[in-house]
Amino acid sequence: MKPSERKLHSLYKNGQEEGFNTLNCPVPAKGNFRVMEPNSTAGGAEHDHHGNYSPNPSAEVVPGKHAVAEALEEVQEELIEHQPLEQEDLNFEKWKPKPKPKRTLHEKAGDIKTYLWNAETREFMGRTGHSWFLIILFYTTLYAFLAAMFGACMWCLMLSISPYHPTHNDRVMPPGMTMSPQLDGHFEMAFNASDRKSWRKYVKLMDEQLRPYNDNIQEQRNIQCQQDVYFHQDNLEESAERKACQFKRSWLGECSGIHDANYGFSQGKPCILLRMNRILGYLPGQGFPVNVTCGVKKGAPESLGEVQFFPKSIFNLMYYPYYGKLRHVNYTAPVVAVRFNGLQYDTHIVVKCKLNGKGIINDSTTDRFLGSVSFSFDVGA
Repeated sequence: MKPSERKLHSLYKNGQEEGFNTLNCPVPAKGNFRVMEPNSTAGGAEHDHHGNYSPNPSAEVVPGKHAVAEALEEVQEELIEHQPLEQEDLNFEKWKPKPKPKRTLHEKAGDIKTYLWNAETREFMGRTGHSWFLIILFYTTLYAFLAAMFGACMWCLMLSISPYHPTHNDRVMPPGMTMSPQLDGHFEMAFNASDRKSWRKYVKLMDEQLRPYNDNIQEQRNIQCQQDVYFHQDNLEESAERKACQFKRSWLGECSGIHDANYGFSQGKPCILLRMNRILGYLPGQGFPVNVTCGVKKGAPESLGEVQFFPKSIFNLMYYPYYGKLRHVNYTAPVVAVRFNGLQYDTHIVVKCKLNGKGIINDSTTDRFLGSVSFSFDVGA
């Protein structure tokens, strides 16, 4: 039983005991009953009355009338709350917000104008002049602080590193190897010896690669060095410019482009240039020159023919160590020119050239340019 129902039942029971029904009317007494006279003594005489009792309701105050009415109202409210929803209440369409009336273009333009400048409140874009001043001051201060903090961090970082050499270098990888000419990163050379257009592009690339090695440029910028020994210059100041050793174009013989401007392509005997990657402070070969060998990777071994190397098949020690672009300004990396004199015509030949020496890795399965380089020839008459 609910609290309100228990309250109503209790009031109803009390009303019955006091002589009132649920309608707040006096309950008629059946039979005899006694009424104590006000002037009677304790345990005084009792007067017997017979018949029905009909008191004047206006002359007496009915006890519990308001309490019963309140209990009835509570019961009715609970019944209303727990009664099942009507079908109309389950119609959610009527609870949806009604669509707003469409605004005209003139009204929208007026809203924008008011947003930009409200003459009544003197606000620009929803803010007063004082509000704009405070927010601009806040963000100016914030970003100025962030910029100062970033600048301080960069300044501290630059103090801890050197622009000339790595601060921490616990491992130097063995050098890689590259070749030229190559078109758009493709290591395939296909041409006909009798067709100038087919190999002219390779000749242009060779000219560009060898231009810094011209004899007059090398004599002006670089010096002659003692061969087969490292050229150490560590006794100079860190920022001092280091001297570079000469490497003249004329040393490349038939692959220099001086005697044969076509680098052998017109004869079906092309030349290529091999370079060892520059590594700061690296000393290749551990005191012994690193040499180069070339052979057939895919195809018949006899299809390659005779191979010539210029000036030699080694990278001389006098060009090492390398001190970086900031200090080794005029440094020109040594090259090994390779001329293939006996390539078999109309045959696809894959050639692999590799470095050989102490500390050199040339058989890596994950990096095909580590200590070696592969390329192909398709030469036609």
